[in-house]
Amino acid sequence: MVEFRNGENSKPATSAALCNFFEKHYAEADGLVYFGYPLLFVAGEKLTIDAVWLSPKFGIVVFDLVEETSLPFEEEVLQDHQDDIFARVQSMFVQHRELLKNRRLAVPLDVVTYAPAVQTAQHTDAKLAICDQQMLEVLSHLEESTNPELHEQVLAVVQSVLRLRAANKRENVVRDDSRGAKLKELEKTIANLDYQQEKAVIEKFGGLQRIRGLAGSGKTIVLALKAAYLHTQNPEWKIAVTFHTRALKNQFIELIERFCVEKRGELPNWQNLEVLNAWGSNRSPGLYSNFCSRHNVEPLDFMSARRSTTGDPFSNAVNTALSEVKTISEDYDAILIDEAQDLPESFLKLCYAILRPPKRLVYAYDELQQLNEGTTLSSPQAIFGTGADDVILHKCYRNSRPVLVTAHALGFGVYRKKGLVSFFDEPQLWSDVGYETMGGALKPENHVVLARSEESSPKYLEQHSHINDVLVFKKFDTDEEQLEWVAKSISEDIHEEELECRDIVVINSQAVSTKKHAGNLRVLLGQKDIKSHIAGETNADIFFKDDSVSVTGIFRAKGNEVPMVYIINAQECYAHPYSESRNLITLRNTLFTAMTRSKAWVRVCGLGDRMTALTEEFESAKSKGFQLEFDYPSHDEIDRLNVIHRDLTPDDQRTLKHQTEALSRVVDIVQGIKEGRFSIDDYPEDLQPLIEKMLSQDAG
Repeated sequence: MVEFRNGENSKPATSAALCNFFEKHYAEADGLVYFGYPLLFVAGEKLTIDAVWLSPKFGIVVFDLVEETSLPFEEEVLQDHQDDIFARVQSMFVQHRELLKNRRLAVPLDVVTYAPAVQTAQHTDAKLAICDQQMLEVLSHLEESTNPELHEQVLAVVQSVLRLRAANKRENVVRDDSRGAKLKELEKTIANLDYQQEKAVIEKFGGLQRIRGLAGSGKTIVLALKAAYLHTQNPEWKIAVTFHTRALKNQFIELIERFCVEKRGELPNWQNLEVLNAWGSNRSPGLYSNFCSRHNVEPLDFMSARRSTTGDPFSNAVNTALSEVKTISEDYDAILIDEAQDLPESFLKLCYAILRPPKRLVYAYDELQQLNEGTTLSSPQAIFGTGADDVILHKCYRNSRPVLVTAHALGFGVYRKKGLVSFFDEPQLWSDVGYETMGGALKPENHVVLARSEESSPKYLEQHSHINDVLVFKKFDTDEEQLEWVAKSISEDIHEEELECRDIVVINSQAVSTKKHAGNLRVLLGQKDIKSHIAGETNADIFFKDDSVSVTGIFRAKGNEVPMVYIINAQECYAHPYSESRNLITLRNTLFTAMTRSKAWVRVCGLGDRMTALTEEFESAKSKGFQLEFDYPSHDEIDRLNVIHRDLTPDDQRTLKHQTEALSRVVDIVQGIKEGRFSIDDYPEDLQPLIEKMLSQDAG
């Protein structure tokens, strides 16, 4: 059946009439009908197509819509008007060699004028319809395509994604079997947007829109394209794009610029389209800091906000600013927020408050980014007091099935000997993020088997390489051995496997030691004539550099993706070295986030027994055919997991350290009494009952 994409357009009545025509008369036909899309830039002029039907059977049928009750031009020049539209649309497709045959477009292209509000019209050689009967007559004479297999390529051109997703031509690739060659083919394969992504980009909205999905489901590119599309259609609007990870800034700018140059023939007007971090700093303004400046409020930096509260520093900063402003200025027509799971709900409320009616706010977030919480944000109704258009991106285009399932298995501790690390009690989420129940039921006391469907995890994401190359877990005895192996492997990736430096990221699992490990690794890479840099060290907005390998901690890695990910010191994600429960949820989330940065290959490296135990969990997932198999926990068990594996505050950690040291001294006391070096009477009377109890237990 025909599907519809309703974009921004200035002819709503005729668009609705055309939609009704298709639903009534062509309900069983194939293809997609776009309204207010695509956007063209031809011969120095911009043009928005009123409507176009992309059909495997009929090729490309462009509809020139007339909203008025009379034709806006003389009927005798209607043919010339249609010829002009034909020439412009054809110019978009003939740029693509695969759509040409004998120097002509290999699929039919036609233009039809539809004017349902016009009462009468003279006979004309042009294709003109003013009623359903005339439209049926016109469409019955359409030329049928002899190359229906080109339909997907036609879609890709209209969606304008080929140039956006596959910008790297990889001209250095000469071997057919190198990782670079495999990556080149993989990038071609994922050129098309899927249904949910395309709908989220093009479909117009009059208020709130929520976009959800796993990491790698395309949320960032969807937001970038949507921002560019809105800006192109409404250049006078004031639009902001904001996010948590500062390294995303250049990615947004690059994607938006490409779209606008192709569709408008010029760069965006950055006065009306702002790309800025959520918080901001003295050197790089953010949405929050701009709000403070606009409303004469003193902005708080991270250290100031942390000193003044025990909760989230950014939430405190935003709430403080909002409490000091009596009248909020509504400065924006649309705001798009990425990584909303990492931002406080108070910031979302701030963004909503500074929007002009009808409050166009689009916010996207990762489901299961915080594995124990399930959904990380309250409902739109709870946050904003109103509902939202909800788009779920089911497919994961970044991570292959083995990588994603392994990341979930390790993150949740599915195959951990001591049981689950964390869990959430929203069964529907498993389906939302692409898992199917293969056995049991998502209820307490059920043994459950979950698998990713081929629809949600396309096969081609894992078929490019053998599984033993897609995922590698490697244990080392010393840190020196670990870094030497990583440097040697990166050298092979670049000099033998035809990857580029920009394709590779090294993530250190232990954030506090990143500078030290990065420094040692960079020395080894330099000895192999490979440039490298610490992401964000000189400029927090820069994550990637051409001809340089990025080395980073987990916080700067968020929001970015590369073909090859090396994770070092992964043993730190297995468990705390002194207390297996301490901060375990965060540690496992770190590994999950690091692994899901990869578009193709993952190397998980670590030291000692903890790395051995982590590898055993991976081998269990592998032996299960990369399915999740576990006993579904009860509500009480879930609560208990989230308590015992919770993060401890710095004060709690210091207290626990002092208490642990005190307990170790008690052991020394008992041992000294048993050896006869001390007597129980040597100690204060109020402590003697406790010592006697410990002596009796030790003897037992």
